[in-house]
Amino acid sequence: MQIGIPTETVVGENRVAATPETVKKLINAGHSVVIERGAGLKAAYIDSAYEHVGAKITDDAYTGSQIILKVRAPKGEEIQKLAPNSTVVAMFDPYRNTELDQFAAQQVSAFALELLPRTLSRAQNMDVLSSQANLAGYKSVLLAAAEYQRMFPMLMTAAGTVKPARVVIMGVGVAGLQAIATAKRLGAVVEATDLRPTAKDQVESLGGKWLDVPMSEEEQQKAADAAKNGYGWMPGEQYIKDQAIIVDKAVSNADIVITTALLPGRDAPRLIKAETVAKMKPGSVILDMAVETGGNVEGSQCGETVVTENGVKILGIPNIPSTVSTEASALYARNVLNFVETLFDSEKNFVISQDDEIQKALLVTHGGQVLLKRG
Repeated sequence: MQIGIPTETVVGENRVAATPETVKKLINAGHSVVIERGAGLKAAYIDSAYEHVGAKITDDAYTGSQIILKVRAPKGEEIQKLAPNSTVVAMFDPYRNTELDQFAAQQVSAFALELLPRTLSRAQNMDVLSSQANLAGYKSVLLAAAEYQRMFPMLMTAAGTVKPARVVIMGVGVAGLQAIATAKRLGAVVEATDLRPTAKDQVESLGGKWLDVPMSEEEQQKAADAAKNGYGWMPGEQYIKDQAIIVDKAVSNADIVITTALLPGRDAPRLIKAETVAKMKPGSVILDMAVETGGNVEGSQCGETVVTENGVKILGIPNIPSTVSTEASALYARNVLNFVETLFDSEKNFVISQDDEIQKALLVTHGGQVLLKRG
């Protein structure tokens, strides 16, 4: 089959869905691969590197391709370029995507990689959310550090002692854990909080301090059940009040705060209010990693650096994985390759099967219908 890799058209998207490494494996599996000219340049993958492993460079990766691999789902005119009965594998932002009907009308089978069942062990090497969040957690600390006008580590000099930065991480998923590890390596004192009490051991194993919020037995059970499914849970009113008090104190004393909390298919939860930001020291930095879905921080703006009246910088940097595009593309491409391999049986026949639990979970349009269940 011909597999096409188009250039990403979303502003600020520097990643590419296939690298020379994964293209070589696709070709060795018997496929032909066409790469749109310059598709990998922003991720430092040059056209000649793809040609060297057997890919064809073209001005149009859609024509003749039965499978299209992308980072971001095709939009607008791109959808019209898709061949009937072709297949697209990409991140679709499915619950916010208003163009799924167009994919169905084109008889396109669309797989949204964000919907991967994260509790399946055989799906772990296809988990684009985790691979990209890992890089985002690392880079978020560096981005915040670049805006922070003081040092991260403690320094003892003849001119006096420099105190270490105090960093608070809110949300201890893949991104949060990597942020903790990175901040600790830079010498900061790190505190972290999460709705999952099981995250305490992970935080402490990385050298961070756990911000403990009292939980009832019922809430502990809810949190444990949600953890089995790989996602968060909705806390009760008392927990929210207790958490707000603890968070307010920690954030008020912090030099750098990084928030990572996301809810699948919903707006990001609001974790930090303006009155808490107003208590922070001048020169403090907040990086809101959830800014693309509404933000965890009151006052954050997507794509903007907001400086408050008391001198706090709120960074609304979108698509952080794209700022480390070479590595992000390499990991994403491997995830995609591992998923694409599930679309072929032992005799190398292309098969879309809703009996396969991974394919069924990711398939959002097929056979002229939108299969995604919203709400």
